[in-house]
Amino acid sequence: MKTFNIPTRETVSANNQALFDNLTRVAGKVPNLYAALANSDHALANYLTLQNGKTSLRAKEREVINLVVSQVNECLYCLSAHTAIAKLQGFSEEQIIEIRKAQITFDGKLDALAKLVRAITENKGHAAPELLDAFYQAGYNGGSLADVVIAVGDKIITNYLFALTQVPIDFPIAAQI
Repeated sequence: MKTFNIPTRETVSANNQALFDNLTRVAGKVPNLYAALANSDHALANYLTLQNGKTSLRAKEREVINLVVSQVNECLYCLSAHTAIAKLQGFSEEQIIEIRKAQITFDGKLDALAKLVRAITENKGHAAPELLDAFYQAGYNGGSLADVVIAVGDKIITNYLFALTQVPIDFPIAAQI
């Protein structure tokens, strides 16, 4: 397989240079997968706009989605990145493993979310009615469902990009389960 180019700040467009500068300011670095998007003059900006859009979901709920989708899609890059982020948000290593398995014992609402997200990802957008019922019974609504679908799509983008490029993982490697 051809090695996929990970551009540096000096080799990307002026617009992408500004995005690299902002990412470095906010995150301390430009993650390799984000840099890979900068091979396009538009993909990184488009992705960041999607990722940073307004949502009804809390940060911890977004991480549940990120971890479950990445587990289903076997994306070690995103699992590694989101394990690190989930730890920063207060999830323990044991909780992160439960999230990845969509078998959450510590929070019923997050468990309903994780199970629905796993089904959506595994079944190309389809989920059993009982999973949707549990999601709504946990306190979510139609707006939440729309935001979940957007978040699933967001994570599929990076999962697929990693699958196709195999850029080096620049986060501590997530545990295998």
